[in-house]
Amino acid sequence: MTPAEINAAATEHLARLVAFDTTSRDSNLALIEYVEACLGGLGVASRRVANPEGTKANLYATLGPSVPGGIVLSGHTDVVPVDGQPWSSDPFTLTRRGDRLHGRGTCDMKGFLALALATAPDFVREGNARPVHFAFSYDEEIGCLGAPSMIHELVTELPPPAAVVVGEPTNMEVVSGHKGISTWRVTVTGHEAHSSLTHLGISANMVAVGLMNQLAGIADALEHHADPASLYCPGHATLTIGQIIGGTAVNILARECNFVFDLRAPPGQEPDAIIAPFIAECIRQDAILNARFEGAGVKVVRRSSTPSFAPEPGGAAELLTRRLAGDNGPARVVSYAAEAGQFQQAGFSVVICGPGSIEQAHQPDEYLEIAQLERGAAFMARLHEAVRR
Repeated sequence: MTPAEINAAATEHLARLVAFDTTSRDSNLALIEYVEACLGGLGVASRRVANPEGTKANLYATLGPSVPGGIVLSGHTDVVPVDGQPWSSDPFTLTRRGDRLHGRGTCDMKGFLALALATAPDFVREGNARPVHFAFSYDEEIGCLGAPSMIHELVTELPPPAAVVVGEPTNMEVVSGHKGISTWRVTVTGHEAHSSLTHLGISANMVAVGLMNQLAGIADALEHHADPASLYCPGHATLTIGQIIGGTAVNILARECNFVFDLRAPPGQEPDAIIAPFIAECIRQDAILNARFEGAGVKVVRRSSTPSFAPEPGGAAELLTRRLAGDNGPARVVSYAAEAGQFQQAGFSVVICGPGSIEQAHQPDEYLEIAQLERGAAFMARLHEAVRR
């Protein structure tokens, strides 16, 4: 197909994909069934890798000959919530306004999935020398939770691919590194009493404030040790507290306080080492609280851990993808986390490259510029030419 034909088909697929509300808290199975039907119509068998509850699934498939040296096109199917956002149109209806296609997930990252599906008929043509593998995941937006089980199967079941392209929005420019993200939930359990009688109880909120203050100190120290030569922006690891929930009334010593924090570290910095002093303080506070009241204490649970993605100068994925994207620009890295680090950790050569801007992701009236979809279509056409040889 020509780039124009791929673009037209991708727009149709994008409308269908956006119509599936795949917010991470909900199932993605309706979208997975749509992809299965598209591939099945081309005679392509696909495989699901479901979550333990069976409510969500990854999907992977091989288009073309089952031989080494293929290219993996990877993308996540879930999107972030639209709750409370002032959208100008239905977020789950693809809406064109001027030179933009609006809808939740248009750039992050159903546009890339649509391009892959649009080009699928070319990827299955007889005579192709190498395969293209699709690898579509769930729950990327809440910690890259779904991809690892699928990546394990890709390693064990597929002939070794030459490269993985993760289609996060990069304006179709090649990105060769990202920070890792680790998240933790801290639960402080106190002992309720009247707020005038502080000696008879423990306010979980007051204990949590002290612990959060220590995290704020770690965040300040990270900022003060920024690397001026770093390609990342900001050029240091970052730590933020994203959620705080605690207490029942102003005149009751809070029985429980929960807070969640994330730590985003560039390659070469170990998250566990950074927060080790905080973990030690939590252990100390847990012993103190439990000695005062049975059941009181501090519990720290790691919610997610996504590894960083380190540049691979001269790597197979970067050389190929730069050629396909027509990208001769400088080395680029991003501060957000993605599944690229998980693929790299499994031994794959990886880059990130996809249509749209990350600045539009997660926003009300999220959009994908039509010009970006066109650039993606040209990329896919060149990829087809590459696997034919």
